Amino acid sequence: MEHKKKKSNSRSWYQTIWRWHFYAGLFAAPFLLILAFSGGVYLFKPQIEGALYQDQYQVEEVGTETLDSSSIIGAAQDRYPSAVVTALKIYEEEDRTAEVTVMDGAIAKSVYVNSYTGTVQGELVTSEKFTELFKKLHSELIVGGTFANRLVELAACWTLILLATGLYLWWPRNQQSVWGTLLPRFRSKGRLYWRDMHAVPAFWFSIMILILIATGLPWSGVMGEQINRLAVSTNTGYPEYAHSFGEKPASAVRAGDVAEDVPWASQNDVVPVSGGGYQSISMDDVAMITAMEEIEKPYTISLPVEEAGVYTIATSHAAPWKSATLHVDQYSGAILSDVRYNDYGVLAKFITAGIALHEGRLFGWFNQLLGLLTCLAIILIVVSSFVMWRKRKPDGLGSPKKPVSKKTTWIALVIMFAGGVLMPLVGLSIVFVLLVDWLLVRRIPKVHRWFHGTSLR
Repeated sequence: MEHKKKKSNSRSWYQTIWRWHFYAGLFAAPFLLILAFSGGVYLFKPQIEGALYQDQYQVEEVGTETLDSSSIIGAAQDRYPSAVVTALKIYEEEDRTAEVTVMDGAIAKSVYVNSYTGTVQGELVTSEKFTELFKKLHSELIVGGTFANRLVELAACWTLILLATGLYLWWPRNQQSVWGTLLPRFRSKGRLYWRDMHAVPAFWFSIMILILIATGLPWSGVMGEQINRLAVSTNTGYPEYAHSFGEKPASAVRAGDVAEDVPWASQNDVVPVSGGGYQSISMDDVAMITAMEEIEKPYTISLPVEEAGVYTIATSHAAPWKSATLHVDQYSGAILSDVRYNDYGVLAKFITAGIALHEGRLFGWFNQLLGLLTCLAIILIVVSSFVMWRKRKPDGLGSPKKPVSKKTTWIALVIMFAGGVLMPLVGLSIVFVLLVDWLLVRRIPKVHRWFHGTSLR
């Protein structure tokens, strides 16, 4: 009798977890396909842009000495005399052109200057670069705006639930064989074959999928703000100022809003203001400060946008420990703020390294390959789940039946709401699902049959 009760409880839990897994996959699967495809392409941004824009990016002959920063910017201004120069980026490769960002009216353009000869080798509208399309697809589903960003974040959070419930369903109960658990049964056919092609890759890539989601959430709207507040409240984030002395009057702007290539840990840094003066120091002076402070290439110098603005020297280096953000008084050249990786708190250090891994920059081509394999695995997992669903040939949606045990259902719901407290968008979506179930599925026979394939009693 006791054995029969345990078996019944186990089956009830399995049905409950499967039901949540089904609904989580139903919502997240389309977004996962988009994120995996766009992310897999964007991982290879350096190689793709290097091939597409070789004429703009590569110098034909490497010289012995580069021009000073003022001359490079002057070359760009000669091409666009009415444009406003906003930034200068210097790359670490000797055969790479310098990139000058200009605002030509309301359009941001990148002007590529041969740093040995001063020749302008071309320009590109920043938002129209090929990989920018995939970046926008990955983060904003192309349409952009807050709603699209929240949808992507919600899909990422539900994927965490997918992973947890999927591992529960994968866990072997009646067999000890590696086939079907650690290795797929390639000779099997039908739903069994597709089940293995779904479950086995999901198991092997579960940790990497979890890492990609966790390292992407700091950029999201709701969870990103929660992570930032956690870092600030626990002093594990970043200091606003470091290695500088004297009064540091703060402006109303954040570093990420006025400067390019600012590391995540300094995005929300309150930018100090420059003291009074009549003439700004030259870009050559700022470049000298950059060299004296041992800022490693690639780095970007963002120019002041107003009288009280500052020069910002920033590098989101592939090696996170080389990241830096410096704010320099545009009149005196004094370093008002100097924040390096070592100044970050523990959480900020982990997140900075995680973002580099997420973008395929942390450990070279192997990082890119690992990311690509994970993206391909996600696509396989989603496609195989669709095939399994269609092979069941459900009438309508064909969602799993509710478990007989109401106790199991309520315990699972409490657990889900606990997760919703940590992930607010998930909590709101659960409330929405429960309202749909109560107002439509339970009350309208046609809707009930479409969801469950059975009639209301």
